[in-house]
Amino acid sequence: MNTKVTIAGVEFKNPVTVASGTFGSGAEYGELIDLNRLGAVVTKGVANIPWPGNPTPRIAETCSGMLNAIGLQNPGVDVFIKRDIPFLKQFDTKIIVNVCGKTTADYVETVERLGDTDVDMLEINISCPNVKEGGIAFGQNPKSVEDITKAIKAKAKQPVIMKLSPNVTDITETARAAEAGGADALSLINTLTGMKIDIERQTFALANKTGGLSGPGIKPIAVRMVYQVANAVNLPIIGMGGIRTASDAIEFILAGATMVAVGTANFVNPYTTIEVIDGIEDYMERHHVDDIHSIIGIVK
Repeated sequence: MNTKVTIAGVEFKNPVTVASGTFGSGAEYGELIDLNRLGAVVTKGVANIPWPGNPTPRIAETCSGMLNAIGLQNPGVDVFIKRDIPFLKQFDTKIIVNVCGKTTADYVETVERLGDTDVDMLEINISCPNVKEGGIAFGQNPKSVEDITKAIKAKAKQPVIMKLSPNVTDITETARAAEAGGADALSLINTLTGMKIDIERQTFALANKTGGLSGPGIKPIAVRMVYQVANAVNLPIIGMGGIRTASDAIEFILAGATMVAVGTANFVNPYTTIEVIDGIEDYMERHHVDDIHSIIGIVK
């Protein structure tokens, strides 16, 4: 049984990774699960300088997931290179670094700093607010997506995954823009913008007013968007959004995802990734699937 997949020349032992921001850089979860079992670890967002993040409260539970407005708090790329890469290199898993920024120059600087490090791929979070455009996320404008993808690809030494925002009218437009800009792969979906109000305090549950909705409630939207994008571009896709079980993961694979990422479920059950890996193998056995590639995107 073959569960190996390859994206942009990088081979993964299985198609299961984690969603950025839900796994730190692996250290916390490494005490609970065997990181060697994962196809890859996707790190928390890394910027060119330390980001303090948003004021608290920054997390609110919803009936089918959670809202977060962490604001991509991170210690910056220098600390990441010194502290987190050596930790992850202890394990037999691929390293995908999530990169964030507030201007194109920020992204490019971080990508260049990571160029000579021993990481396998870069995932570019284009849901960040573009300060030059008045705070509109890079990923909401197809022209911005194409431009920033080109700028990053011109400097990147590792393959580039563009992480698409679902907060758009037509996600296939931004997917095509990323492809036109030279992206090696896509990951989707990022969180949906949501809001919660505390009726007793009669104010916003999050200090930021709005936050990113993740968890099981967004899965049907995520599967639909992965399907649309898989049929609109010729790029491999890492699918994510509400995956809790192997059944969830297989939905994404049948829709067209080459890999899947477990996010919010890690907070509820830190063993989710391992259960998903085992469950995919069980599904392949039950359905007599010898090679996972034979079921990627077969639902048309």
